Amino acid sequence: MHDALVAAAAAGAGIVECSLDLDRTKVEVEVDAHGWTIAAQRFPYLERCKDRTIYYWAGSDFAPVARFTSSLIKLVPTEWGAPTFEIDGIKMLPSAKLSPYSDAANKVALIEPRGKRVLDTCGGLGYFAACCVDGGAAHVSSYEKNADVLWLRSLNPWSPTASPQLTLAHADVLEVVASLPDASFDAALHDPPRFGIAGELYSQAFYRELARLLRKGAPLFHYTGTPNKLTSGRDVASEVSRRLREAGFATELHGDGVLARRK
Repeated sequence: MHDALVAAAAAGAGIVECSLDLDRTKVEVEVDAHGWTIAAQRFPYLERCKDRTIYYWAGSDFAPVARFTSSLIKLVPTEWGAPTFEIDGIKMLPSAKLSPYSDAANKVALIEPRGKRVLDTCGGLGYFAACCVDGGAAHVSSYEKNADVLWLRSLNPWSPTASPQLTLAHADVLEVVASLPDASFDAALHDPPRFGIAGELYSQAFYRELARLLRKGAPLFHYTGTPNKLTSGRDVASEVSRRLREAGFATELHGDGVLARRK
């Protein structure tokens, strides 16, 4: 988009219709040789616009939507508009074959959220929660423990904002579940980081807590991906399916995860 603004100015276009919010909306921008203007606010061109980088206006200049605390975390553009994000170079959301937002919508459809109280264990950028709200969920309780992910979310135009249907808590779901009452949810979505990063979220003990929190017959979609399958032969999805069955679920492998139902 930055290249398009610079090229339009060089061609003497004057006005350019473009998207400044990752293809959510279109706006008209005034351009000239030294910068661009929208809603009476003036912005400079970047001296260098890096590949695979999203920028935001930080008050006096543009800065990458990236932060390093305990790890490097950044919002990463995709050809689909909706961004994915990376932690230490590991992509957290699928984006190779379709939009990560569309991917989330497909997975949310499996739990049929309309009218349901939904548990969203690992909120991330909020695409699961947004699709649940769009799908008519009665309420979504979403948890995200990483403050840097919440910061990315605050700058991502595809992430949902607060609403009566959505509660987002900055909390570790492992610590929260024990305080929640039995059968308090009608469906759940579990999209944890990879096993090597957060193995506790794949544990038998945590799956028993999920079974306790879900009413009888409630669906759960557990994203697993296929980490290490080609290099080590390890089948994480099958391991997850077995543990979920032991915790009280009926299960089936479904795409890049496990679709389960509370017995």
